[in-house]
Amino acid sequence: MIATKLLPRVFIHTENGQKIRLTDPNEDFSPEAVCNHFANLYAILTTAKIVGPEFKDDFREYEFVSTIGTKG
Repeated sequence: MIATKLLPRVFIHTENGQKIRLTDPNEDFSPEAVCNHFANLYAILTTAKIVGPEFKDDFREYEFVSTIGTKG
């Protein structure tokens, strides 16, 4: 029998030009719920868009992209 396993999720938030890797608080949370969870620590995530998943280095990588502070 073939067993399948989901790749672990990683969430990326860029602040001041540095990428911050956020661990998955709960595999049962949707990416939107994870963003809301981390919005308590990073207020800019309240308006962030979620990009992904992108598969990198045996992880499912989601990126929280904020448009606050950008023109155009």
